[in-house]
Amino acid sequence: MKFADIDQETIEKLKVRRYDRIVEKHEGQWDWKWQIQANECEFIKAGEHFVLLPVYLEQIPNITILRIIESKDGKSLTIFLKDTTDIIGNNEMLNSVRICFPRINAKRRENKEI
Repeated sequence: MKFADIDQETIEKLKVRRYDRIVEKHEGQWDWKWQIQANECEFIKAGEHFVLLPVYLEQIPNITILRIIESKDGKSLTIFLKDTTDIIGNNEMLNSVRICFPRINAKRRENKEI
């Protein structure tokens, strides 16, 4: 699945969803709106799931999924991953944990549920 395949109604739902992230010294809840507007969104495949992570597009090829744990009710995933992107420019690596919460039933532009 590609982000470009998502219908506008689903994109509008995503824009108001929030995630926690620490950027340099700034913590906070961020919404997807800025990342969508900057065209910095793409799904990665984690097992049987397509996951939207709050990372820059240039990081996606450097992400390796190490382990996926799906909750018993299927509403959340815990993903252990390795991101080898050199984001600082001096060979320091970013260590991070990503936790994905409830799914949004997305529809493709052709109006078919994913």
